[in-house]
Amino acid sequence: MFKEFKEFALRGNVIDLAIATIIGGTFNSIVTAIIDNLFMPFIGMLWGAESLEKMIYVFQGTEFKYGLIIAAFIKFILVALFLFLVVKAINASKKEEAAPEAAPEISSTDALLKDILEELRKR
Repeated sequence: MFKEFKEFALRGNVIDLAIATIIGGTFNSIVTAIIDNLFMPFIGMLWGAESLEKMIYVFQGTEFKYGLIIAAFIKFILVALFLFLVVKAINASKKEEAAPEAAPEISSTDALLKDILEELRKR
């Protein structure tokens, strides 16, 4: 069982997944810092609050923190937008790196058959 686990854990895909998870977590912290410290205060000011987290509705002594829900939706949209832009940039760089495919060379047999076809068309 240990041998099977070792083979599984050291397989290339598992290591790639671990690296992607670590990078994803770091990327998430960067995006969260940008959103929480740049976008959310600005959006809160537009809605007339110091921050969205402080937007609360009190009904019969119960607090409804609707600002947190709005902040979560905005954060989701902004994270999705950032990820879209990153993936789009990566895909654009991959397209530039791809070399244009050359036309496939015609084999000698195909060239001979092509010449025969041209001669038959002439007759």
